[in-house]
Amino acid sequence: MRIEIRDTPFDPWQAVRDFQSEMSGQAGKYGATATFVGTMRDFNQGDRVEQMTLEHYPGMTEKCLNEISKKASERWDIADSLIIHRVGDLQPNEPIVLVAVWSAHRAAAFEACRYLIEELKSHAPFWKREQLSEHSRWLAQHTPAATGKVRSS
Repeated sequence: MRIEIRDTPFDPWQAVRDFQSEMSGQAGKYGATATFVGTMRDFNQGDRVEQMTLEHYPGMTEKCLNEISKKASERWDIADSLIIHRVGDLQPNEPIVLVAVWSAHRAAAFEACRYLIEELKSHAPFWKREQLSEHSRWLAQHTPAATGKVRSS
C-alpha cells in the first residue's frame, strides 16, 4: 500500500501504470483493478469556483490515510492499494485524488476502493478554500459519506 500527498499536478492513469509495474511478485495474483479519480469541479453550492486551495496537516494526514488503508486490507482480500492526493492550488478539471485497489476478484476491489474514498472524504484532515469570482471561502465540513452501505465480504 502506498500513500502520496503531492503539491504538483499528476496523471492518475500514469500513476496507476507506474505503481502496477512496481508491484513485484504480484503479476498474475490479481484479476481486478478498481480506481476512483476525483477532479476539481468549477461549481459548488450553486456558485462558480475559479480555483481551489487544499491544505493538510503533514504527518497527521498520512497517518490517517495509512490507517484507513490498513483497515481496508484487513476487511477485504486485496493485493495492494494506492492513494494519491493533491494539496496546494488546483484549477478546474485537475485531478485531486486517486484511489486504486488491486485484488484477485472484482467485488473486493470495488468494495475496498469505495471504502477508501468514502473514509478519506469523511475523515482525512484536508481543508478546502474555494476562490469564487468576488471572494474566497473555506469549506466548513468534510463531505459526508455517500449513501449506500459498504459491506465487507
